[in-house]
Amino acid sequence: MAFHSGFVCILGRPNAGKSTLLNALAGEKLAIVSPKPQTTRNRILGILTMPREKGRIGGQVVLIDTPGVHLPDSSLGRKMMGEVREALEGCNLVLVIMDATRNFEKSDQFVLDLARKTKTPLFLLLNKIDLLHGNKEKLLPLIDRYRQLNDFAEVIPLSAKTGDGLTLLLEKLLEALPEGPRYFPGDQITDQPLRFMAAEAIREQVLLATSEEVPYATTVVVENFEEGPKLTRISAVIYCEREGQKAILIGKGGQMLKAIGAASRLQIEKIVETRVFLELFVKVQPHWRESHEFVQELDWRRQLEGLAGGEKH
Repeated sequence: MAFHSGFVCILGRPNAGKSTLLNALAGEKLAIVSPKPQTTRNRILGILTMPREKGRIGGQVVLIDTPGVHLPDSSLGRKMMGEVREALEGCNLVLVIMDATRNFEKSDQFVLDLARKTKTPLFLLLNKIDLLHGNKEKLLPLIDRYRQLNDFAEVIPLSAKTGDGLTLLLEKLLEALPEGPRYFPGDQITDQPLRFMAAEAIREQVLLATSEEVPYATTVVVENFEEGPKLTRISAVIYCEREGQKAILIGKGGQMLKAIGAASRLQIEKIVETRVFLELFVKVQPHWRESHEFVQELDWRRQLEGLAGGEKH
């Protein structure tokens, strides 16, 4: 049987469940998740390679998780929307993921308009059906509303959290993608370097531990990452914008930073599969979200180029 492959972009509003879907399909935690909007700031690849089996085509689905679609009001926001547009370029299929528990709003139309510009087939995924508590008849008017707005190739109700509908989605993805090669080795599940995944694991704990403005005003940069056979040494900086935020991140007697560090270390050990020695520092970088230069330097692809350049000299 034929081998199908291609690039599939996951598009939606903040908190629609894009990263939860990526992780569920990949069977691995590739993207951090929190209840807070705009948790995802970069496009993240999840690579699913499925061998040919009796009665089923084989294939490689390259999923691209993206930041939530929003109207940007800072350099960081513009960078995030740039990540969305880059992910949409050259993809074979777009998964438009919507929260089935919410009514259609103006911001949903913005997502649809962005998806339609790609001129590629669109799947509509109505996520969070587990929250409908058995009242799935509520989906019918929602499906009708969306079908009137766009001619979707597929409409699939699902729950990224419970896994309901994911098997059907995978089958439909393989059918919809063209015949093609393996773009990545069969055992590769993401393109992210470990140091970026470590930084994201730390940022996830910051998101979960803090509230109000602090989660959005912080970012994490790994300054040192030394891999050993039994121990990985990591030094990272949590940047925030104001001294008051720094005080919150450190906490009384350093307790908040210790708690963030302990939870981060456990997550990173699962990623690197060794023991981890983690050093965390907190620094104030005023208005970093407005700094085009600082935001650009947060891109892990650019960081890798810098590391490679440093090794050459």
